[in-house]
Amino acid sequence: MAADERPIIIKRIKKSGGGHHGGAWKVAYADFVTAMMAFFLLLWLLSSTTEDQKKGLSDYFTPTIAISDQSATVAVLDGQPQVLETMSGAAAAQADIEGDDEESVAGAGGEGPDSQTGPEGATPVDAEQAAEALRAEEAQRFEQVKEQIRQVIDQTPELSGLKDNLQIDQTPEGLRIQLLDKEKESMFASGSATLEGRSQQLLGLVAQAVKDMPNKLAISGHTDATPFVTSDGRGNWELSSDRANAARRVLVQGGVAPAKIATVQGRAETDPFIKENPNDPQNRRISIVLLSDVPAVAPAPSTEAPAPAVPAGPPAEIIPPSNSGG
Repeated sequence: MAADERPIIIKRIKKSGGGHHGGAWKVAYADFVTAMMAFFLLLWLLSSTTEDQKKGLSDYFTPTIAISDQSATVAVLDGQPQVLETMSGAAAAQADIEGDDEESVAGAGGEGPDSQTGPEGATPVDAEQAAEALRAEEAQRFEQVKEQIRQVIDQTPELSGLKDNLQIDQTPEGLRIQLLDKEKESMFASGSATLEGRSQQLLGLVAQAVKDMPNKLAISGHTDATPFVTSDGRGNWELSSDRANAARRVLVQGGVAPAKIATVQGRAETDPFIKENPNDPQNRRISIVLLSDVPAVAPAPSTEAPAPAVPAGPPAEIIPPSNSGG
């Protein structure tokens, strides 16, 4: 019997916990719900915010927010999203620096934004100093023109007799070049506006000396006080104007640009060269002024307080001296 007994084998099958009905799906579902909530929250924010608020949200989540001019934070107040604008760190630092600069200026010199300054932040004193430097430079250029004219006359034998007819000086208006009549040498024939040959040559040399200067020219004609009236009623005013215009034509022919001619006028006998003798021949002249291009600087306003007015009182009583001795 024992040899015929067969062994009994028991197979035990381990069952898994639910198969595809386990708990792993819960994690995936939770991620899906979270993503959908974030998506609907984004749609809600996009539909309920303005363009400026969207710009603030974009700046807030931008990695380069440190260099932006402004940043923004979002807060929910009364159930509505609100964008609160704040100043970024870079802008705040710049504002602090500017504030420190203003305080240092006000503390050092007692001058703030209301202090009186000239154009482009220059004080009246600085503007006056700059104008003085420009005037000195211009005066040097005028002196070079003066020497050039005199040297050319000295080197021209046929003009040696006209050396005394030329007067050059510097005035507040600029460099004044005057061609004067002499008793034995006149620029124009009597009652005529036609330049004599040597006078025209002298004026041409003046044109060569001034044509490259940046300054504009003012030309004026002058006569003496001797009455002059033609048959058609023309007098010293018309004669001086015609002579000034004749000088203008010679200067332009000598190379002076027409645009550099600022004024051409006749002054008749109103501005004599020899004031004590209005009939002197030297009063008949042509004046050419190289106008100064240095702007005038207005004087700085006085900071001194005006002296208090003294009220007028009754006249002081005059006590005659006593004749008695001391």
